[in-house]
Amino acid sequence: MFAPLRERNYRLWAAADLVSVGGTWMQVLALNWLILSATGSATAMGAVVMLQSLPVLLLGSWGGALADKLPARPVLIACQAIRALLALALVLPAGNWAIYGVALASGVISSFEGPVLGRFGSSLVPREALGSALALGSVLSSAGRIGGMALGGVLIGITGPTMLFLINAVSYLAVIASLLMMRSSEMRDLARASSSDGGVIAGLRYLIRQPVVLIVLALSFVLGSLGRNYQVSMAAMVSGPLGGSSGSYGLLSTVFAVGAVAGGLLLAGTGKSTLRVLLGTGFLISALQFCSGLAPNVLGFAALILPIAAGAVVFDTVVSTRIQLDTKEEMRGRVLATVGIVSSLSGIVGAPAIGWLCDSLGARGALTLAGAVTTAAAVAGGIALARVKGRKLNLSFVMGRPVEQPA
Repeated sequence: MFAPLRERNYRLWAAADLVSVGGTWMQVLALNWLILSATGSATAMGAVVMLQSLPVLLLGSWGGALADKLPARPVLIACQAIRALLALALVLPAGNWAIYGVALASGVISSFEGPVLGRFGSSLVPREALGSALALGSVLSSAGRIGGMALGGVLIGITGPTMLFLINAVSYLAVIASLLMMRSSEMRDLARASSSDGGVIAGLRYLIRQPVVLIVLALSFVLGSLGRNYQVSMAAMVSGPLGGSSGSYGLLSTVFAVGAVAGGLLLAGTGKSTLRVLLGTGFLISALQFCSGLAPNVLGFAALILPIAAGAVVFDTVVSTRIQLDTKEEMRGRVLATVGIVSSLSGIVGAPAIGWLCDSLGARGALTLAGAVTTAAAVAGGIALARVKGRKLNLSFVMGRPVEQPA
């Protein structure tokens, strides 16, 4: 399970990442509070999220092309330094437009930093330990989110948002320090693209010729858009048919976070990041989502949310692992950028879609319909992958118990 932690460079990165993620979520909390206090508008808060996501859609492909050509470590140090300056900018007294400007700048940084991070992370561990490393990364992200939100919730009432912005700025310095302390001799060399390889267009041509990757991305989009936006559906279920309170919503959020950590630990322990695991997990969480729409009470809903959250982390981590292992190293940044674009699109499309379904069909109807669609998508994805692989497929394959027959 903890094989990646044997690598000194990975230990440095993991520790710094835990601190940085905690600081990031403290800043998210502070920004939300600042915007709502100044405007009283949830729409304004949504605009901040949109400004952070939009650059990834528009610039992600170029960010991926650069990631395949440039050395990762100096780029990451520069990005972390800029993020620290942006966090410090929020400390200064300024209007809402400054907050929107910081959000937009953060999105631009993310469009270039994301693919670089993917390539750099895979250079810190042996190829066979990549799946476990990504799973442990998911655990650390979940832990950092829980810790950052909890500590931020306490501090914001005592110090106001300014202190949270300062802490986040310092957290980026921890990442820079860890990058400087890493030993280049212990990093795995990844092939880089030549300066004349065709950039974005070459990446698109390569991707089009990878049917397995395209199927995985399509499945990720459908399950991500209709099966990941539980912030919307949980709130709709609690305030609607379950008749819960704000405490009930807090309980469900905690259960979801615990499930996410459990899923990361499970995958890190097994180290199995295969397409069979991907399909089986996708089918399982989709079927559970359908059942969650029928939950009789808050506790029943929580009992289903736990494995759904665990499965979602397993699914997303296996997607990232397969994308990295099944593509050429010199194309990896561009393919990872596409993963980021798909993830952003699924959030932008899925959250309003789930909200509209909740308003139109009720929370139960939205969850059962979305669960039915994602279950069908998981089966269809399994059939498509089997055809690409030249095999026949039955339901036991989709459920993770493969029975292969010669085509």
